[in-house]
Amino acid sequence: MPLVRIDLIRGRHIDEVRAVADATHRALVDVLDIPERDRFQIITEHDADHIIALDAGLGLERTDRMVMIQIFTQSGRTTEVKQRVYHTIAKQLEALGISGEDVFISIMENGPQDWSFGHGRAQYTEGVLPVPGR
Repeated sequence: MPLVRIDLIRGRHIDEVRAVADATHRALVDVLDIPERDRFQIITEHDADHIIALDAGLGLERTDRMVMIQIFTQSGRTTEVKQRVYHTIAKQLEALGISGEDVFISIMENGPQDWSFGHGRAQYTEGVLPVPGR
């Protein structure tokens, strides 16, 4: 865990879509120190008029290369760690030619009781999996 949703505007080559997913995962491995195979991602491509992302008064000029990333993870990470996640993902995506203005990231926190990895069981609360960060 974490669970990552990546939303982009349709039209990218499949290799670029995978590169965005790989770069996002690499940042989480590096900053959150999660295992390499702890990878759960949902990638969705949308028609251009199905993503609306204005600038919230920051003067950002978004393009069709926009990437929106939602990270669902266990609570307890510091503001500094979250800021490192944002920065590292943006730098990873910049290396792919995606401007920082086109990177929108949100972290949503929850608890161990909010996860089931299969069989209808809550593996964290049952003690089958260690709770990250504890």
